[in-house]
Amino acid sequence: MSTSSQRPANFAEEHLRRYLETNGEDGHTWEGVTALLLTTTGRRSGKPITKPLIYGRDGDRYLVVGSRGGRPHHPQWYLNLSESPEVEVQVLADRFPARARTADPSEKARFWAIMTSIWPAYDEYQTRTTREIPVVILERTQAG
Repeated sequence: MSTSSQRPANFAEEHLRRYLETNGEDGHTWEGVTALLLTTTGRRSGKPITKPLIYGRDGDRYLVVGSRGGRPHHPQWYLNLSESPEVEVQVLADRFPARARTADPSEKARFWAIMTSIWPAYDEYQTRTTREIPVVILERTQAG
């Protein structure tokens, strides 16, 4: 597993491009883990913004972590979905609408354990910041 300092500056954009061009055939598996695409609505621009994120599963729900590598502020995608929780998710070629919510304290520990079993560096990221790194639950919704 490489560290963020070993990745090129545009690695996320390149990952996104490959994922979209191949419907996830190239990009769903990234550094040995699975990734989905999360599209939020920009809270200032109102435009769709798509980010590749490592994910886990809890039944039919998807889990993602707003770690930002342990930086002091939440990632922009998390701030966007906090204001507008209706999102789009893509897993491989499956694109679907979903509703995002932050795991509450009663469920976070279980979901954090799922996610750190997939990407152990999340524990290290939490030590780098005083903010509580959120786990976000993505639940598929009916279109329309």
